[in-house]
Amino acid sequence: MTDQPVAPDVEQVLKSGYRQLYRLLAARITVIAVLVGVPIWLNRSGAEATFFLALPLVAAMVFFVLTVYRIRCGVRLVQCARVLRHYPLEFHTRVVKKSVLHAEYADVYTLRISTRGESGAATMLAINAAGKRRWPGGVENGAWFAGDFPFGGVLVVPGNETLLFLNPEDWEKSAKRRAEAGAERIARAERAGLDKRNWKQPIMWYGG
Repeated sequence: MTDQPVAPDVEQVLKSGYRQLYRLLAARITVIAVLVGVPIWLNRSGAEATFFLALPLVAAMVFFVLTVYRIRCGVRLVQCARVLRHYPLEFHTRVVKKSVLHAEYADVYTLRISTRGESGAATMLAINAAGKRRWPGGVENGAWFAGDFPFGGVLVVPGNETLLFLNPEDWEKSAKRRAEAGAERIARAERAGLDKRNWKQPIMWYGG
């Protein structure tokens, strides 16, 4: 039997998540600045103000609104930090990505998480806590979980230290398991902010 790998440093993982978020924001701010700046520059250079010249400004406004909405609904780093304060990391040797929905605020992954040699597997919805849409990869040989499956939690992907924030796949169907969890587990989930569904049910834009 192989030894369990060494758990990642929680503080370093959170710092990595914030770095990913800052890079995402910097890229989006750059796009918005270009969309706003080009029409202004052309206008000052003598270009005639036309409908087509205003189109990049409209696009910039739409992109800004979508960015704010995505950050508000999709970024979960603060919630991850709260979960990691109340739950230890436990290694699960089998994490399978079943599907992905490209929702309006994040890519929402359906994962099955289990441990080889043990019965039962949890099916969870996951989003990248830093707001990135690209699947991080690296879970083929397992990942670190902190939380309580009927309530949700955090998955730390080994290697790239990506944080995925988790909710049960079907929040309503998990209600009985949460109610039967016992006072101690329920109180712990409340302290960790896992006592309620933590993001909107995803509306599929496209998926597979």
